[in-house]
Amino acid sequence: MKKTLTLIMTLVLTLAFTASGFAKTLVVATDTNFPPFEYKDPESGKHTGFDVELFDAIAKDNGWEYDLQPMDFNGIIPGLQSGQIDVGIAGITIKPERAKVIDFSDPYYDAGLLILVKSDNTDVNSVEDLKDKVVSTKQGTTSEDFVKKNANAKDVKLFPNNDAMFMELLTGGADAVVFDSPVIADFMRKAGKGKVKVVGPLYMGQSYGIGFPKGSDLVAKANASLKKFKDDGSYKELYMKWFGTEPKSK
Repeated sequence: MKKTLTLIMTLVLTLAFTASGFAKTLVVATDTNFPPFEYKDPESGKHTGFDVELFDAIAKDNGWEYDLQPMDFNGIIPGLQSGQIDVGIAGITIKPERAKVIDFSDPYYDAGLLILVKSDNTDVNSVEDLKDKVVSTKQGTTSEDFVKKNANAKDVKLFPNNDAMFMELLTGGADAVVFDSPVIADFMRKAGKGKVKVVGPLYMGQSYGIGFPKGSDLVAKANASLKKFKDDGSYKELYMKWFGTEPKSK
């Protein structure tokens, strides 16, 4: 009888250990300041936004436990590469060079880049007009690559967060901001209302994807959830909540 009890206890402990292995708490990195995708709500003190709510829905759909880890954008991809982060969702543009070092989910948002200037600016109307101007943007982003390649700017000022990037424009330290269209639109509607305007067309159509370490088995599960949400209308509902418009159909 004693031997039987010992075997039973060993089996129970083994099953418990195995189950705990499957119940790993994921470390999910998000940007510290990228409204309306992710930002800290001044009232609740919690991070929220389109990305935050989208991943929460994906996690619940798959039964994942996770800890949200806010950080500067330029630390997310290195964190995924090193395996210190399990997931990155921060408006990460799917680019070939990034896809060489991390895996991406299917695209979940289509965007592009816009040029933002002060409302009384009459000198800048396109990327060509940024020649010999001072441009501010966010470090480690597609916008940085675009400006350095196409603007012929006198100086490209790089910042770790959106607030500093926009403040540089408002205080006269930069002639223009170049950045992702939804973030520009959000700033124009809120903090920059009446102070700034968009000039020129939408540049560099691009898609955002959720980032994972190379070979992660979470990718397929996240993609299945994304497809499910798009099919059942919950993605559209979340999109309209944060952007005020319906997602473009393809």
